[in-house]
Amino acid sequence: MQSSPEERRMRRQDAVLAAAVTVITLGVVLAMVRLIAPDPAVGLSSAQSWALGVLSCAQAPFLALRRTWPVATLVAVAVCQVALVAVAPEVMSHGIALLVAAYTIGAHAPVRAAFAVIVPAVLLQAATAAIAAWGLPGTSAIVVSQAGSAALAYGGAALVGSYVASRRRERELERMSARAQIAAQRERAETAVAAERGRIARELHDVAAHHLSGMIVQAAAVGRLIGRDDEAARSGAAWIRSQGKATLENLRQVVGLLRDDAGVDGNAPVPGLEALPVLVAEARRTGTDVVLEETGEPRQLPPIADISCYRIAQQALTNVRQHAPGATARVRLAYGPRDVALEVVNGPAAASPAVLAAGGGSGLIGMRERAGLIGADLAAGPAGDGGWRVHLRLPVPDDGGRARQDVGGRAEQTHAGRADQTHGEQADRQHGEETGDRR
Repeated sequence: MQSSPEERRMRRQDAVLAAAVTVITLGVVLAMVRLIAPDPAVGLSSAQSWALGVLSCAQAPFLALRRTWPVATLVAVAVCQVALVAVAPEVMSHGIALLVAAYTIGAHAPVRAAFAVIVPAVLLQAATAAIAAWGLPGTSAIVVSQAGSAALAYGGAALVGSYVASRRRERELERMSARAQIAAQRERAETAVAAERGRIARELHDVAAHHLSGMIVQAAAVGRLIGRDDEAARSGAAWIRSQGKATLENLRQVVGLLRDDAGVDGNAPVPGLEALPVLVAEARRTGTDVVLEETGEPRQLPPIADISCYRIAQQALTNVRQHAPGATARVRLAYGPRDVALEVVNGPAAASPAVLAAGGGSGLIGMRERAGLIGADLAAGPAGDGGWRVHLRLPVPDDGGRARQDVGGRAEQTHAGRADQTHGEQADRQHGEETGDRR
């Protein structure tokens, strides 16, 4: 069976490690033979010194298989270690290879498999020490020292490996959880956008079907009346023209502004930026400390842009009330020669925000959808003082900065010729009580 690239890379790494440990062990053995072995206090013969060196170096090559066969690797290293004890029982020597092999079995093998190798290895090393040191002074001390050092070397390295593996698994679970949360958030955002666009499509269909079907029927009637009753034909043509204007206005007002509403007056005018003072006053009545700043020469915006800007300001103030209760807020509306800027900034919350029901998060999505529909740039994020900032910039043509009419005049104009447009306006005006999680 062909191995995967990951397995081949792992084997190359283990082979490099085995070679490095072999070289290091060889250096230590040579230093020991030259410096320690000649010392009469140590009591090692030259043959014992070289045997210790050869057996210590023989342990290292097995590390090339440490992650492929961790149990077999530790068994092979333990056999070499028992041979070391048999050669010189009075020497407590546990090399780098043994520590690495024990670490590996703790990190990559089940706990039972690790104990099944470590416990017999410690017992076998102690028994070998007892046999090899039989008749020597301090035999019991040698056996106890060998058993204790073996247990510490094997068990300590295995515990470190198990801890590292546990931390590695925890980090992987955290990464998986974070990826799952990001995917869920993305799915919720896509679902909210899809639902919004579905409502837009349904509303546009209703508006078009209601108005255009009547216009088609009337146009057919006008065609039959031409030459027979010119006065009636002119009256029909005038009706078609008025219906066409009403249809265009209605379509502009409902695109991107659709929500489910209840209890809304179908004859109320659709609000725009000129209603910001009223919106701010309503926010103050609900307990939000908010001020309104207007600069520049007011200008008439297209209906869809006017309504969208108002709804974005309304949603931003709703978010302040939900997520930063007790915070001060500022609404700034600036008319420039080539753009209109709307900014809603609030400070940090003075009280704990209310716990919202699950499924929020569509407030900011809705604002971005509105901004995209009118070609505006929307930026929303934390402010420097711990609050929140929503900034909207709408490019507009330089048409001389025509001033807007007063609220009463706009309301009267909005009502004219729209008695049959109630459904489209209701879908647009329901946002007065709209709430949504922005973050």
